[in-house]
Amino acid sequence: MINNPGPGYSFNNMSVSGKPDRMLIILTAALVLFGALMIYSSTSVVTYAMEKRHATTSLYYFKRHMLTIIMALVAGVAAYKAKPGFLGRFSPLFLVISMGLLLLVFTRFGITAGGARRWIRLWPSTFQPSELVKLAMVIFLAWYLSRDFFEPDNLGKVLLPVGVMGVFQVVFLKQPDFGGTLTLGFLTISMLFLAGARLRYLGSLLLGLLPAVYYLAHKPYRWRRIISFLNPWADARGEGFQLVQSLIALGRGGFGGVGLGKSMQKLSFLPEMHTDFIFSIIGEELGFFAAGLVVVAFCVLFLRSVRIANRMSEKYHFLLAWGIALMIALPAFINFCVVTGLMPTKGLPLPFISYGGSSLIVNLMGMGILLRLSKGEPPKAAPDRLKDMLEKKKARRSVYGAGF
Repeated sequence: MINNPGPGYSFNNMSVSGKPDRMLIILTAALVLFGALMIYSSTSVVTYAMEKRHATTSLYYFKRHMLTIIMALVAGVAAYKAKPGFLGRFSPLFLVISMGLLLLVFTRFGITAGGARRWIRLWPSTFQPSELVKLAMVIFLAWYLSRDFFEPDNLGKVLLPVGVMGVFQVVFLKQPDFGGTLTLGFLTISMLFLAGARLRYLGSLLLGLLPAVYYLAHKPYRWRRIISFLNPWADARGEGFQLVQSLIALGRGGFGGVGLGKSMQKLSFLPEMHTDFIFSIIGEELGFFAAGLVVVAFCVLFLRSVRIANRMSEKYHFLLAWGIALMIALPAFINFCVVTGLMPTKGLPLPFISYGGSSLIVNLMGMGILLRLSKGEPPKAAPDRLKDMLEKKKARRSVYGAGF
């Protein structure tokens, strides 16, 4: 938790290296390529449920995902080329654009699936604006919380970003997207904590939100998910079906797995096997060892991102790097917990691996920004004494006249 870079917080000076963090590039590329492999493996057998979604060939999802990877790489390179300062200055505009896209889901451009209206149709696929909102919010929070006008001891200054968060959360809940609502809240409160906001403010905010969380959790379908999470076998053919099938997949895999492409659960047993529950297919086909390597890869990715953040000397860069690290690590952690039965079922894709263009594009944009920061910060220019002396002389002449 920091108030200002300087006294009370130790930063290591970081000079420009000119090269992005190689480990981040390797880990991200490995996860994206591994994700493409597992998407092909999990969708290579065309089932009746897939045919209903117009997937008539074994390459249907794989080809669309490869096209998404190309689009995501272009977006990631564009984010890498953009200066972090530019992103910060225009972050309020990015939030407005994100809100506009978020509201489009309620128009004729919106698409309803699974009882939720979260997507807009964009050729050649669909896009989920709530994913973009998370990145836009991280950039805005990093910019706002690092400005001189932000005072961690001022309740009004602390509540302003909370109010912005609340507006987006209301729209999320209209879709409904309870997972996105909780993720956005976690990101906002975490970045406020890192920026040095008073703990009593954050504690009061959390206590004040508890009744709303309790009310939302008691919606009939959410409450059934919570009950089934506690004992999925009690309703193994109903609300607990997805979790039970996920656990069966992980159990069948054992330590070494049944073999790539040999999953039985992908044959219409495990719903959303190529999106939210692709980690279960990894565990079934490649076993505990490969699944453990995926978890380790995300842990190393997070720790590497935090290392980059802690080397930043500017508060804006520090908060931006931390925000992106949390934006990627939190959905991964929740996904691991959901598929292993440690948390109630929630529709969050596994970053870089799951099928889903919106998540992949936004996450690679975040990695592009993080890689730009990993190059280091430009050293502050040494003061030009001659220029400073001439400016002072010019100012005195304008006051006292040319004869001074």
